[in-house]
Amino acid sequence: MMKRLMAFGMCLLCCVYSLPVWAEDEPDMTALEAAAKVDEGIPARSAILVEQQTGQVLYEKNADEVLPPASVTKIMTLLLTMQALEQGKLDLDQQVACSAHAASMGGSQIWLEEGEALTVDDLLKATAISSANDASVVLAEAVAGSEEAFVDMMNDQAAALGMENTHFVNATGLDAEGHVTTARDIATMSCALLRYPLIRQYTSVWMSELRDGKTQLVNTNKLVRFYDGCDGLKTGTTDGAGSCLAASATKKGMSLVAVTLGSPTSEERFSAARGLLDYGFANYTRLELPEPEGLEPVRVRGGVQQQVEVECRMPEAVIVRTADKGDVTQQVQLAEDVQAPVEQGQALGTVTVQVGDSVICEYSLVAACAVEKMTFGKALAKLFESLAAC
Repeated sequence: MMKRLMAFGMCLLCCVYSLPVWAEDEPDMTALEAAAKVDEGIPARSAILVEQQTGQVLYEKNADEVLPPASVTKIMTLLLTMQALEQGKLDLDQQVACSAHAASMGGSQIWLEEGEALTVDDLLKATAISSANDASVVLAEAVAGSEEAFVDMMNDQAAALGMENTHFVNATGLDAEGHVTTARDIATMSCALLRYPLIRQYTSVWMSELRDGKTQLVNTNKLVRFYDGCDGLKTGTTDGAGSCLAASATKKGMSLVAVTLGSPTSEERFSAARGLLDYGFANYTRLELPEPEGLEPVRVRGGVQQQVEVECRMPEAVIVRTADKGDVTQQVQLAEDVQAPVEQGQALGTVTVQVGDSVICEYSLVAACAVEKMTFGKALAKLFESLAAC
């Protein structure tokens, strides 16, 4: 009975505010479901939890299973739009007219009419908040000239990001033969999108409006409202894909992305994503590494200088289990000497970061400056310099 009343209330709201009809994904105003237990029984066909900055995987279940992603596809659409804005190909205030093709989109939409123009800013709102298919195709056409050309860009970008199991057919995520990806690949493109701070101005918004308040937007991702620290990212639901979600959140200086594909219901995808995020924040921490102690310069054989200083190419931080943060060690392997010439940045050794016998990561030790090879002429010049100093 309560669900029927909620549905009636939403329909009434749609009539009053000229809201779009969410045939594919509709906003959920109910309170957040209990977090699912993070194990093989998590209610998703495929799932992964990664830390945003490092890409470190904290949990996975069938993360490389190839599946349809529904509107989670729009993460790539938004990523290419962010790139176009950064490159100056688009401007947020730029008006873009809706084509007949974009107006023909089904599923989630804001009912754009052919020839109707909205700003890129408004189109981003509609795509990121309400998962509007018509708005996402207008953006695609603004970036590439046509949706077909834009799909080529999507696949090129997927390849550049190393998304080996992804192939896009459209910019919306509507079910189509061969339109597939994986939870791991979605996590990769989610992290790439979140490197653009501007996107959070759209994905973290619960409610907004268009057309001078005539169209109200409600986020299809209710974690934005109900999960502390959530700042996005994208929902998706189709008959072929089931209920899908890529959710991002930041707490205690650590940012995570949880991806769930193929949940039986919308409630279960939110339960699964919440469980993943809770698991990550409860069990892991972001740890900034100190520079290894006692790093001595490396001796240079046959160089104009007898030694070269060592520089660390350290990661900004590592992600470790909270219980292990006091047991992190760094094992240094550094060359005793090196033959000239030495290039700046030349590898001289590595540091292995471990907890017990488990390797967390490795980073390089490199030459801080270049050292030229000693020649007869340079040796003679040095001799004259030393004699002149006397």
